Amino acid sequence: MELLRQRILAEGKCFEGGILKVDSFINHQMDPQLMMAVAGEFMKRFTGAGVNKILTIEASGIAPAIMVGYLMKLPVVFAKKKKPSTMENMLATTVYSFTKRRDYDVCVCRDYLGKDDRVLFIDDFLANGNAARGIMDLVRQAGAELAGMGFIIEKEFQHGREALTEAGVRVESLAIIESLDNCTIKIRQ
Repeated sequence: MELLRQRILAEGKCFEGGILKVDSFINHQMDPQLMMAVAGEFMKRFTGAGVNKILTIEASGIAPAIMVGYLMKLPVVFAKKKKPSTMENMLATTVYSFTKRRDYDVCVCRDYLGKDDRVLFIDDFLANGNAARGIMDLVRQAGAELAGMGFIIEKEFQHGREALTEAGVRVESLAIIESLDNCTIKIRQ
């Protein structure tokens, strides 16, 4: 997706340790027009996949997931990173955050994720794949089916895709970062 690649190159900031900061247009301040374009691309790629529910994880996945849900006319559920005291009938798993360097318990109510659901997971980044594997666990616990996973940006050098595709998951990434070596952003064409 050329528009996304251009924004990453123009506004993305690279930090040591493989960190790509895109908070000026994706995950802090958001560009709604870019998010709508991203959602349109995901809709195009997953049309015909039989999806009936969009799933994401808070917080940065919520905006693109809502846009995809809007375009596909599907409900959107987000896994919470804290177990609410008011949530009953909960599915839970533990996810390690590469960025925050800590474990999170993520959960979703069984009332909103069940055996009749064919799920599309949408998130901002695919790095090591920890959040994605956590979502796979929640989907499995619910008895639902995972139709695929869509990521705005994939950091290919962190190999998250490999574990997902080995597990038979369809992965679609809109921009694939090949390298951040020497704090230079190299995007696959």
